[in-house]
Amino acid sequence: MNEYIQYEHHGKKVWVRADLQGKHRQICLCWKCALFLPGDRKWNCPIANEIYFKCVEHNLVTPVLECPKFQKRKLMI
Repeated sequence: MNEYIQYEHHGKKVWVRADLQGKHRQICLCWKCALFLPGDRKWNCPIANEIYFKCVEHNLVTPVLECPKFQKRKLMI
């Protein structure tokens, strides 16, 4: 059975499944995509931007597992 824990993330108390805490970069397709330029609001993928700002608004972490615009990054970050 999965265990759920609460911790502080960016100043807010959030819940997470314990075995998935901190693993979003490992499983999110965005972090392997050539269109993903975090921190560059103008040139970053518009889908990633939209998801990011909704996550900030609601204190969420939302990994992307499928995307029609994915382009494999040559050098992985």
